[in-house]
Amino acid sequence: MSSKPRLFLVRHGETEWSLSGQHTGTTDIPLTENGQAQARTVGVLLNHHNFAQVFTSPMQRARDTCTLLGYGTQAVVNPDLCEWNYGIFEGLTTPQIREQRNDPRWNIFDSEIPNGESIEQVAARAQAVIDQVLEIAPAGDTLLVAHGHILRILAATWLGLPPRSARLLSLVPASLSILGYEHDQRVLQTWNRTPGDKLPQ
Repeated sequence: MSSKPRLFLVRHGETEWSLSGQHTGTTDIPLTENGQAQARTVGVLLNHHNFAQVFTSPMQRARDTCTLLGYGTQAVVNPDLCEWNYGIFEGLTTPQIREQRNDPRWNIFDSEIPNGESIEQVAARAQAVIDQVLEIAPAGDTLLVAHGHILRILAATWLGLPPRSARLLSLVPASLSILGYEHDQRVLQTWNRTPGDKLPQ
């Protein structure tokens, strides 16, 4: 293990809604067959890494991903890792919302979320996860299996950036990212890595 804590972030594998681009917060939908295969492949990438602790979102797409990674028996469900509650935008794609609101520049990070959570509330949950990680394993590695937006906001929070900075951090399904330190500075060590990644041309 590292002498300083590292947070390994895995976004769950593909679902029907991640494939279609629908906002998936509180809707508890399963992985597709491809999403299950993706999770197994990320498990190979992790190569039985020894984690001091493993936390997963309670949603089945995250819990199933965690199991397929090979860490299901070690995992502790952490409600703070639930995805953003999108309120009235749940199940809608960004183009649908832009059309409904007649706003071609609408994006989730700059929007009020009627009947859902503000981005500040999501960031507070992310901070609570970080605090728990540092309290339990201040010098060990932790695996967090969760969702795209909560993990992006958690990364921004780790770096001391405003939560809306998470809009700059793309995160695909079944990806691995690592947050850690360079000397005493919190950094992104790895971001949005998937098995078989190639350098952009």
